Amino acid sequence: MKIISISGLDGSGKSTQLELLKKDFESQGKKVFYFHAVNFSIANLLNKNKKAGANNGVTQASWIKILLRFLAMRIDIFRFKKLKKDLSSQGYDFILSDRFFYDSVVNLAYLMTQKMPPGIEKSIPRSDIAFYLKTDPKSIMKRKRAPEQGFSYLESKNALYDTCAPIWDMITVDGNDSAENIHEKIASYAIQGFNK
Repeated sequence: MKIISISGLDGSGKSTQLELLKKDFESQGKKVFYFHAVNFSIANLLNKNKKAGANNGVTQASWIKILLRFLAMRIDIFRFKKLKKDLSSQGYDFILSDRFFYDSVVNLAYLMTQKMPPGIEKSIPRSDIAFYLKTDPKSIMKRKRAPEQGFSYLESKNALYDTCAPIWDMITVDGNDSAENIHEKIASYAIQGFNK
C-alpha cells in the first residue's frame, strides 16, 4: 500500500487535487482511502464538542499548548501506523492524504516562531510520494474563503514550507496554475513514481 500526500497552505487546493486523484485511481479499480490529517488528529477529536466558532485559526500558543500539540502529534503518529496496518490488511492500494505529518511539523515550527523542533523533521512517518502545492499567499487571500489568520500568517507558513520541502523530498507543484494543469502534473508524477 502506497501513501500519497499533498501539503501546502490553507486554501491552496489540496482537497480538490486529492479528490481528482482519487477518481483516477478508483477508475483503474484501485482501492483508495482518503485521509484528512486535521480531522484524524486527536486534538481535533477532543475539540469536536466545542461550540461552533470556538475553534478559530490559531496563530499563537503558549509553551504548554505547543508541548501538548507535540504530544498529540506523537499520539497521532501511533494511531496512523495502526490505521495503515488495518487498511493494508483490508486490501487498500492507496492512502491519499490531505495534509500529513509534514504539515503538523510546519504548524509547530510556526507556533515556535519559525524554530524547527530539533530532529523532529526526521522522526515523522514519510509518504511514498509527497507533493507541496506551492501557492502565492496573495492569490489565496483573494479567494472567497480566505483563511482567517491573514496574509502575514500565510507568508510565514509559506517560508517554512519552502525550507522544509527539500528536507522531505517533496515534489513542488505550482499551485497558482489551473486545477486541471495541476492535476495533470500530480497524476503524471504519481504514475512515474510508482513505475520506477
